[in-house]
Amino acid sequence: MSDRKRSTALALASALAGSAVLLAAPAAHADVVDVQYDCQTPIGDKSAVSPIDIKAVKEGDGYKLTMSFQKGVSSSPIELGKGAMNPSAVIMADGAEKASVPVSGPPNPEAAPANTPIKITDLSGTYTPKKSGKVTFTAGVLTIKAMGTTTTCTPGNSPRPSLELDVTAAGGGAPQTGGPGGEPTLPQTGPADSALALGTLGATVLLSGAAGVLWLTRRGRQPQRTGS
Repeated sequence: MSDRKRSTALALASALAGSAVLLAAPAAHADVVDVQYDCQTPIGDKSAVSPIDIKAVKEGDGYKLTMSFQKGVSSSPIELGKGAMNPSAVIMADGAEKASVPVSGPPNPEAAPANTPIKITDLSGTYTPKKSGKVTFTAGVLTIKAMGTTTTCTPGNSPRPSLELDVTAAGGGAPQTGGPGGEPTLPQTGPADSALALGTLGATVLLSGAAGVLWLTRRGRQPQRTGS
């Protein structure tokens, strides 16, 4: 093989290998999404918008989700001391399967001044898919507990997903082949399969009819017996 042909073959092999790596890598798409939180607080209803970022890292059979708030969405009429606030939230999964993923984070690392948007720490939780496929993740309800009070903040602007991810369930997430109680089920058939089944049935009836006619014809040709 000439040097030129060898170089061309190596380049082609490298390109194919690169394509294989790209195909094997999980596809993900993330956006920072503005979420308008409508909060029910001990001192009345409040509303604020915060950009939300959701990231995923593969861990074992699941994915570690991290939800980040770039702005505070609630405030307190009095100063909150260090560690006085405990945040948690729910991330809504949709697509290949629907699920609610609880996430939580550490208390506020610094004191929060009165009447100032409270900085929410990153919230994390684990999502373990039961089905393989494309799944989207959207910010859900946020809960803030501080000094014996609870503030509930609900997304009021129907935010779009912050993350879209191709997930793989343990074992591949293959569909079940049995019915309730493990009983085997018949495969579902479409119009083409139904037509094929009807055609087969028709052919069977036709063959049976032909055999019957043939049997009657042969019987009709048998000589009649005469009595002794």
